[in-house]
Amino acid sequence: MQIFLARNNVQAGPYALDQLNIMLTSGEVTLDDLVWHEGLDKWQRIGDLTANQYSYRPVPTSNNAPVNDSIINNVTVFPEDSDTSGKGSKIQDGKKLSIDRLYGKPERPKPNAKADMTTNRQHVPSNNVSLNKTKQLATSKDKVVGDVVLAPIMSRILAAAINALMYLLAIFPLVLALTKMNVDYTKFQDLQNMDVAYQYSMTLMESIPSGTLMISQVLVFGLFALQLVFITLRGQSLGKLITGIRVVDQTTHRLPSFIKLIGTRTLLLFIIYNLLFSFTSFMGFLVIAINYYMASKSSENIGWHDKLAKTLVVKADNNQLVKPPKIK
Repeated sequence: MQIFLARNNVQAGPYALDQLNIMLTSGEVTLDDLVWHEGLDKWQRIGDLTANQYSYRPVPTSNNAPVNDSIINNVTVFPEDSDTSGKGSKIQDGKKLSIDRLYGKPERPKPNAKADMTTNRQHVPSNNVSLNKTKQLATSKDKVVGDVVLAPIMSRILAAAINALMYLLAIFPLVLALTKMNVDYTKFQDLQNMDVAYQYSMTLMESIPSGTLMISQVLVFGLFALQLVFITLRGQSLGKLITGIRVVDQTTHRLPSFIKLIGTRTLLLFIIYNLLFSFTSFMGFLVIAINYYMASKSSENIGWHDKLAKTLVVKADNNQLVKPPKIK
């Protein structure tokens, strides 16, 4: 099936059904845009055909149905382009404008393009057409899902290591003060008597100079607040920002909801890992290793963190920050 699109009296296409659905999901085709293909008797609003959903599944029609060429030719291009066809259908340089021009992007030259869309029905669009930077971001070793490139596992591990290093730097004044004290670490090894470990840790804190404690608290809470800001606004911790990766929703490939980002994937994981490391460091590192092992075996690099929050970790692209169009 060859599908034509139109917006503001500008037509483009033809495009395959899977391409249309990718553009709908990415938000570059809106529900208010017009669509036509064989079987429709007129241009129609996409949202009316999809019940305002971001996926189009056309109703099968007879292949012998006559094609009304006037429907395709009834949409014109930008007013500033000269009308050279004499039929009310404006063209530029002997070509219909492409989807790039339709959405305000520089038009890419297409050899042998025809002014009349009806003469181009045998053209089969490339399934690799992308309206964002997916091609530029992807390498031969990358996994691509829809319009996003999955983040390599090593980039995710590096991002986690950077975040951990920042945390260690924040508590460095506290660690430095503890190294100057005679700490009895055996009191933290008795898992059956956590009250004794807690009381001993409070005694240690009271022995540390108040200035050192204040500096460490400011650094830790400042780092945590900064992380929350970047995660909320960009779906990136500082580690992910440095490595160029981002957390997105599994369905929309856009920033996840606040609950997923902050509630599930940040605060809940923070609590879980703090509990694990409070018992034994081995257990905490083991659970982290399990997450990345699961991700390496998944077709979409999904670890248990992602399963819990229903997210993906992908290579960062500014298009992912664009909110999907609102349903009117």
